[in-house]
Amino acid sequence: MAVFTPVTEDDARALLQRYQLGELVALRGITAGIENTNYFLDTTRGAYVLTLFEVLTAAQLPFYIELMHHLAGRGVPVPEPQTLLDGTRLTELNGKPAAIVTRLSGGYEPEPGPAHCALAGQTLARAHLAAQDFSIHQPNLRGLDWWQATAPALAPFLDADQSALLRDTLDEQIAFAAAGTPARLPFGPAHCDLFRDNVLFDGTFESPHMGGFIDFYFAGCDTWLFDVAVSVNDWCIHRATGAFVRRRLEAWLQAYHAVRPFTEQERAAWPVMLRAAALRFWISRLYDYHLPRPAQTLKPHDPRHFERILRLRTEQPAPALPRP
Repeated sequence: MAVFTPVTEDDARALLQRYQLGELVALRGITAGIENTNYFLDTTRGAYVLTLFEVLTAAQLPFYIELMHHLAGRGVPVPEPQTLLDGTRLTELNGKPAAIVTRLSGGYEPEPGPAHCALAGQTLARAHLAAQDFSIHQPNLRGLDWWQATAPALAPFLDADQSALLRDTLDEQIAFAAAGTPARLPFGPAHCDLFRDNVLFDGTFESPHMGGFIDFYFAGCDTWLFDVAVSVNDWCIHRATGAFVRRRLEAWLQAYHAVRPFTEQERAAWPVMLRAAALRFWISRLYDYHLPRPAQTLKPHDPRHFERILRLRTEQPAPALPRP
C-alpha cells in the first residue's frame, strides 16, 4: 500500500457503533491500491470494505460516494456505500475521511478473453445510462485542464521525440475541445479508470459472471466515449505492444453498443478519443514516475507502456465503432 493508516480491531468496533452493520468478526488489510487505505471488514451481518481516503478530502468525496450509491440503487454492480445512523455515508476514522461499502464477489482477470470484455462493455453502458439522472456534477479532474497544467513539469524528463509526441497530441486535444466537439457527444458521470483490475468476475474463464466495478475515485463527468477509450486501451490489447486484440475489442464494443448505441458524432471522434485516453495515462504515469509524492512507496507504473499505446493510436488507423 502506498500510504497506510493503521486501523485496530478496537477502532473498527467503535466505528461500527455508528452503523447498523452488526458486530466485528474480522479485519484484514488489503495490500493493493495506491490512493487509499483499504481493509476487508467482516461483520455478523455481511462482508464489507473499509476505505480511509489518503488523498481526497471530505469535501471532494460526496461525488464518488453518492455516485456509487446511485448506481447500486439502479442495479449496477458496484460497491454500495453504507449509510450511518445519522443518514450520511461519509465519516472519519483516525483523522481520515472514511466509508464502508459492500464487498463484491469475484476477482480480477489479468488476461481477459472476449467473454470478459463483453461483460465489461455491457456493464459500462448500463452504468452510463443509469447515471444520466445523477444530480451531482464534477468534471473529470484528470481531463484536459490537468494535462495542460501537468505537461510543463514533465519537459525535463523527455527526449526530443517524446516532447514532440506530447506537444502534438496535446495540441490536437486542445483544438478538438476548442472546436466544441466534446460538447456534441453523449456526456455524463464516467468511471474514467476502468482498467481490468477494477472489474471483478465470478464463474470460470470460459463462462465468467460479472462481479462488479470497483475503485470509482477517479470518476468524473466526461464524454462517455472517453470512458470507452480508456477501457479498451487496457482491456483489449497485447500488454507487451499495446496493439489491439481484435476479438477482444470487437466483443467489448459490440456489447457496449447493444446497450447504448454509438452515435455518428462518436464514430467521427473515436480516433482522437483513443489518443486522448492514452495521453491521459501517459502523462499521469510520467508524473508519478518522475515526480512521486513523498508518501508514495509503491513502484510507479512504467510510463513507456502508454507512450507505446499513444504512438500506435497516432500511427495506425483506429478500428471502426459498431454501426446499427
